[in-house]
Amino acid sequence: MSSSISPTPPHSEHADQSSEAGSVVGAALGPPAFSPLYQQIKALILHSLQQSEWLPGDVIPSEFELAARFKVSQGTVRKAIDELAADHLLVRKQGKGTFVATHTEHQVQYRFLRLKPDLGTIQSEGPAQRNIVFCKKVRATAEVATLLGMRTSDALIQVRRVLSFASIPTICEDLWLPAGPFKGLSVEHLSEHHGAMYSLFETEFGVRMVRASERIKAVLPDEQAAQLLQVAASIPLLSVERIAFTYNDTPMELRRGLYLTDTHHYQNDLN
Repeated sequence: MSSSISPTPPHSEHADQSSEAGSVVGAALGPPAFSPLYQQIKALILHSLQQSEWLPGDVIPSEFELAARFKVSQGTVRKAIDELAADHLLVRKQGKGTFVATHTEHQVQYRFLRLKPDLGTIQSEGPAQRNIVFCKKVRATAEVATLLGMRTSDALIQVRRVLSFASIPTICEDLWLPAGPFKGLSVEHLSEHHGAMYSLFETEFGVRMVRASERIKAVLPDEQAAQLLQVAASIPLLSVERIAFTYNDTPMELRRGLYLTDTHHYQNDLN
């Protein structure tokens, strides 16, 4: 990527940054865009992540090296990295460098889990017990295809599982995944993996979920969900629909979960 960015002789800090901005945008981002230089560097680093130049868990080049590569100041690179760290795409480790975030990291693996125990913490509660009801190939309905940016009847993998805490069934969820990127996903894969599901997607299939959008409402369970959660059909549950995205805002998962909140609550921290 760096070879496509032509060096510009410095004149003044302001003039130099203006020239750099034009060079960076023209070389890597297409038509001219009037955005701060650090945002353009952020986009270039993100592009490298999208292209798997650096994989989850990898250390990325130092600020000095990136500044030389993109022909900008270290301060500009630092600000770009700060934003990517705030977006949970990079992780700074004191004395070690900056790493591509991974769902295998302890501080990251619970990032998308918002159901918390009323007493204690997720860590003290321990991992959920997983029961994989099925994992099978299906065809996308019009609704699912629209949400995942696919065509109706495209191949999907559907997973249904029940998560229990202290042997109490608490979450019943269905997942729909595009079949291509997740070729080979099976009940055995899911049953044998003991970490977060997103870490399995990342390590086995090279798909990293970087953000998610959720819709929440109260519903009554259908007969099958009531049986799996061992509750009466008259018990209200929390319905959580999530679309998870990989780089470049590409949807890669639709997840619909029903949450029993007798001993848990849904927590969302707003910044």
